[in-house]
Amino acid sequence: MTKIVFMGTPAFSVPILQGLVDEGYDVIGVVTQPDRPVGRKRVLTPPPVKQAALDLNLPIFQPEKISQSAELENIIALNPDLIVTAAFGQFLPERLLNAPKLGAINVHASLLPKYRGGAPVHYSIINGDKETGVTIMEMIKKMDAGDILAQEASPILDTDDVGTMFDKLSVLGKELLLKTLPLLIEEKISPKKQDEGLVSFSPNISREEEKIDWNKTAQQIDCQVRGMRPWPVAYAMYQDKRWKMWDVTPLPEKTTDKSPGTIILKDKHSLQVACGKSSVLQLNTIQPAGKGQLSVTDFLNGIGKTVEVGDILE
Repeated sequence: MTKIVFMGTPAFSVPILQGLVDEGYDVIGVVTQPDRPVGRKRVLTPPPVKQAALDLNLPIFQPEKISQSAELENIIALNPDLIVTAAFGQFLPERLLNAPKLGAINVHASLLPKYRGGAPVHYSIINGDKETGVTIMEMIKKMDAGDILAQEASPILDTDDVGTMFDKLSVLGKELLLKTLPLLIEEKISPKKQDEGLVSFSPNISREEEKIDWNKTAQQIDCQVRGMRPWPVAYAMYQDKRWKMWDVTPLPEKTTDKSPGTIILKDKHSLQVACGKSSVLQLNTIQPAGKGQLSVTDFLNGIGKTVEVGDILE
């Protein structure tokens, strides 16, 4: 039986771990990030993969940094046949990559060589892509640059956001991994080198990128909002107060001559903003600073009462 060390952290990784166990692979260890404080009360919370490993009664390792850690030596001492990673969140040292006889492979949520890096799903939606997918690749020292073992695409719908795509790609990744592993183990697969001329990157979203630029079109801003939902969430500033934007709708049938960021319509159930290239965006769900999410109707009946047509969102 193939002995596997699995490495992953968020909810995306959980179905993949569960799939390995259900398929009968010998998962001899699970490596995940340390517990972190979560929420306003900073409650120490285990990552989803740790909770799944506890439920499955699997050995758990949680190095703060795996390089030169005691956990590294313990993992190598397990003598795994294969390492499988899925959104682990740390670089693996070469000693670990080279330890298993079958090497180390990664389940990556993009169609490599497009979107190497930590936020491929976010960027695929932000950039308005019509599809993304999953790549199973060999791991090397260079980030997401290993040879491709298998790849499968998945469409991005106009209603999709990061949360829905993570759910879809997690299941797709599990299915693709389970189809690929027997071929890898039996040496019936021919790895394919990535075309370096087609490489693009998706670094983690910065604070500056979360802020909405109203000079973009309404369609582009809708992609940004969906590409940052449910985390980290796009926002705008109104009179030095932050409004997180949870749901918006481009209005392609409507145009305006007002400057981008100008509120052009306000009634009991509607708040519309001018965007780039004369386009218009309807705001549907807003979260003012220190409050929960509000429908535009509830927002305008409360905090938004003072908002007026002609006001400017920064």
